[in-house]
Amino acid sequence: MSSPARTEKLEMRLSPEAKRLLREAAELRHKSMSEFVLDSALAEAEATLLDRRLIQLNDADWTAFLVALDGPPRRDDRLEQLLTSPSVFD
Repeated sequence: MSSPARTEKLEMRLSPEAKRLLREAAELRHKSMSEFVLDSALAEAEATLLDRRLIQLNDADWTAFLVALDGPPRRDDRLEQLLTSPSVFD
């Protein structure tokens, strides 16, 4: 499977110490500095997004969550008013 073409460019400024640290870590992974920085940044981006998408619950909370999902919806007068009122965009 081929990877998508890399047509975009990202530039950044960094201190000599930061560059040395990245170069050293890249060498340990047998990667170019660009590959190392891109792989590391993508892994961090995925972890950041996953943190917002994944919900972890203990057994008791999971059971309460399922009960709430299976139960009847509770009445919300404000939501009902919003959904039955004319739209401000009409």
